[in-house]
Amino acid sequence: MSAALSDRLATLLPSEESRLGYLLWLSRPRFWLYLAGPVIIGVTYAADSSAQLFAPIAVALFAYFLIPANVFLYGVNDAFDADVDEYNPKKDEEEGKEVRFQRDPVVLATIALSGLAALAFVPFLPTVALVVFAGWAVLSVEYSAPPARFKTTPLLDSLSNGLYVLPAVIAYATIEGALPPTLAVVGAWLWSMGMHTFSAIPDIEPDREAGIRTTATWLGERRTYYYCGACWAAAAAAFGVVHPVFGALLGLYPVLIFGITRAGVDVHRAYWWYPAINTLVGMSFTLVGLWVMLHG
Repeated sequence: MSAALSDRLATLLPSEESRLGYLLWLSRPRFWLYLAGPVIIGVTYAADSSAQLFAPIAVALFAYFLIPANVFLYGVNDAFDADVDEYNPKKDEEEGKEVRFQRDPVVLATIALSGLAALAFVPFLPTVALVVFAGWAVLSVEYSAPPARFKTTPLLDSLSNGLYVLPAVIAYATIEGALPPTLAVVGAWLWSMGMHTFSAIPDIEPDREAGIRTTATWLGERRTYYYCGACWAAAAAAFGVVHPVFGALLGLYPVLIFGITRAGVDVHRAYWWYPAINTLVGMSFTLVGLWVMLHG
């Protein structure tokens, strides 16, 4: 989402002072499309007709990954990060980017129910989609929660963030009955690794103060830029094999990070550009898929 759209959304959502408003802000409205957007892409490339684009199961998957899945994912994250988030500037009231975790029974129950709601899809999804869905659920929990707590282990924190790709795989497998092309999944996973690690750069100092080890704290800011650029370049190469247009779209990311470092743009500022950038790239993927479906 763009900054303007996010600001507009802030005026439409209930205040975080209310229970409903707090839960919505807990789910990171700026990032809702990080999980729901891949569903659209997965359905688009699996569909053989416009009717399949709006099949009830496709709509239901989009709805789940738009809000409930985000409540679950970020709720688990914030529940296990509540103590260390006191060092996180994103949680500062003055910035107003993210809310601090409120540990009360209603909030905890809502987070749990948001995860359990995924069980409603069991009777309606093919086995291959259910296996991927289970993988998404495990990564969503173990990224933040013990015993794995991937987010505190360099490289594993980055690798595990392929979870953002899995909604696309689930949607594609649901409509097609089979997994998408392997290189497309590999490319998307590499993109997600780069995106996650880039988003961790603003947290390097707060994480070090809190004693949290991540890929970004391990590499340091400068080498983390190289790491993200390498992930995104590899993602572009993988997608380029699937189709040159896809490679060109993903090629934007290593070029952009090179521009950010050369221009000396503050990463805390650049970080908030990416919801809009990712939305535009995802929309482009979707439009290409729609063109192919409608025009052969």
